[in-house]
Amino acid sequence: MRLTSSSFQNNGPIAAEFAFCAADPKTHVTLSLNRSPAFAWTDAPAGTRSYAFICHDCDVPSKPDDVNQDGRVIPATLPRVDFYHWVLVDLPASANTIAAGEFSDGVNARGKAGPNGPRGTRQGINDYTLWFAADATMSGNYFGYDGPCPPWNDSILHHYVFTLYALDVASCPVHGTFKGSDVLAAIKGHVLAQASVTGVYSLNPQIKL
Repeated sequence: MRLTSSSFQNNGPIAAEFAFCAADPKTHVTLSLNRSPAFAWTDAPAGTRSYAFICHDCDVPSKPDDVNQDGRVIPATLPRVDFYHWVLVDLPASANTIAAGEFSDGVNARGKAGPNGPRGTRQGINDYTLWFAADATMSGNYFGYDGPCPPWNDSILHHYVFTLYALDVASCPVHGTFKGSDVLAAIKGHVLAQASVTGVYSLNPQIKL
């Protein structure tokens, strides 16, 4: 199975159009268009009954102490953890494309509604749910896609890995409000094939994309 995106090249930069935040010379960052990227795939295995689609950033600082702090830089040596940006299940087996903007087109304060999504899909909550939990104006359940917004003072590029899973079940065995880790646990033993494409993004003006 092969996954591609017309929105960015594999290992290439993601445009601000598909990010939660864009760089701003005065305020460091500003909210962006937050559109979900376009994808297409081929050579799905026989027996595919549905797809799951997950995006995660594998370069998130493991400690928040220096995040977005003036006069400080997040060192490259700091251990990194995963941050889920999109958790999508029950994409029908007949699908082979996702259109740009189909699953997100703008920033929704307090998050988009869910779990029901376009084309009979269900969407989990992404990790902005936890990130904004203590923010009085932004807290809520962030269902579906919300794009990149890495710390503007991080010394490294962030890598966003979009992975498509072909499954042998028509409906992913998760229920209610679910997260990326829930889906990964639920699909064990049901994955017929998987394919990934990776994009990079930074809000640090010293990092060249």
